[in-house]
Amino acid sequence: MKYISTRSKIEPINSAEAILRGLAEDGGLFVPEKIPKVTLEEIGELIGKKYEQRAEWLLEKFLTDYTADELGECAELAYNWFDIPSRVPVAILIQDPKNPIAPVGEMELWHGPTSAFKDVALQMLPHLMRMALKKVGETKEILILVATSGDTGKAALAGFADVPQTKVMVFYPDGGVSKIQRLQMVTQVGDNVNVTAVRGNFDDCQNGVKKIFGDEKIRDELDKVGVKLSSANSINWGRLVPQIVYYFAGYVELIKSKQIKLGDKINVSVPTGNFGNILAAYYAMRMGLPVKKLICASNKNDVLTEFFRTGVYNRNRKFFKTITPSMDILISSNLERLLYHETNGDFKQVARYMSELSTLGKYKIDRKLKDKLDKIFHAEVVTEEETLDFIRRIRDSFGYVMDTHSAVAVAALNKYRGKTKDLIPVLSASTASPYKFTNAVLQAIGESTDGVDDLKQLDLLNRLTNVKIPKNLAALSTAKILHEDVCDKDEMPERVLKFAAK
Repeated sequence: MKYISTRSKIEPINSAEAILRGLAEDGGLFVPEKIPKVTLEEIGELIGKKYEQRAEWLLEKFLTDYTADELGECAELAYNWFDIPSRVPVAILIQDPKNPIAPVGEMELWHGPTSAFKDVALQMLPHLMRMALKKVGETKEILILVATSGDTGKAALAGFADVPQTKVMVFYPDGGVSKIQRLQMVTQVGDNVNVTAVRGNFDDCQNGVKKIFGDEKIRDELDKVGVKLSSANSINWGRLVPQIVYYFAGYVELIKSKQIKLGDKINVSVPTGNFGNILAAYYAMRMGLPVKKLICASNKNDVLTEFFRTGVYNRNRKFFKTITPSMDILISSNLERLLYHETNGDFKQVARYMSELSTLGKYKIDRKLKDKLDKIFHAEVVTEEETLDFIRRIRDSFGYVMDTHSAVAVAALNKYRGKTKDLIPVLSASTASPYKFTNAVLQAIGESTDGVDDLKQLDLLNRLTNVKIPKNLAALSTAKILHEDVCDKDEMPERVLKFAAK
């Protein structure tokens, strides 16, 4: 399997090289030349396998320059940190007891070392990258540069900390992440890690990182000190491809729990910011997973909802900080990959869209493309009031506690079902532990947090729900703060060069 850019015709490269580069030199994202197909029989064979084996099966189809033994080793090393044997369990919620054919499978993606869905990919990526360095004979040090809206940063730090021949630097929006998310990052140990807050929002961080990747002068300066850039955001194919696995795994878990039979179609609902998680579901669908509709769930920053409704992507709008900070994004980078595939590889058109987005802040797709997307996606925006309401309703109905992002996915699903009367089973992405966003969760279930510190809120939520506090979060109360750097967005290149030279 070879990889090409979404923006221009370049010489195809192997997956190892694509993973190391992260971003194509023309600013585009790497995509596979073709999307492999799977059969229902192959999906059925996954039923008796553990998660690591399911991951190896999927990765073999995309990362063909890795051996089966190498991918098996990567999977074992990645997922032995998870605190549950099934790695990605699916909790079954029957929204209407009178209608047992309409279950919601809450796919819990947060049982890894940082209690967020990013762990599923970012515990795998360092091992894929470590092997890639050997495959291409790279001797330079790799600097992993990350922009985060909250969860990617900690997951990347945890995955790459003290990994030989790598450094990892994370930029996050100052005041734009939860206190728990910030504490997870600024207490990260490791001789090769740096965490810096940026005065601005996530898009400022993401745009700054993209500019650094595209700056030839910075690349030359880094080359002088023996450093090359790469990314751990979902713009990196090695970060995205492990996420495809859990949609197949979730489907199989629905079969095992007798909610569906092999071949039955399901819908998938995903809380969406940078479009990587739902794009992974799209790839699974294109591969042959029986999916009828992908439900794109957005918060108040509803740029994606408007795009799917009107065909216009317009980032020229007010930015809101919400109780779902991982979705507080106005530039959804991975949408570019979707446009490439659904225009049948028209990289010239994709490049025009991205140029217009950069210069004008918006672009409009044609009717033919919009009609194609309408057949695949349904988009809904969910308010903060609705988010809190669904946390409460799910807890009252099922005794199940979910975080704010996961609640957005279920609330969007409820709106979709109300409009379409489509009641087939759903796999809903549960992307973080409720303990990552305790203030909002406690508010939702009717508990005042006035005067209660964020860390003490962990214990309060535990007393009220009996849901176990993840070990990594419980340890934050005694962890030492190690990273206190703050910079303006224009200072990001300078900070990168300084850290690279250490």
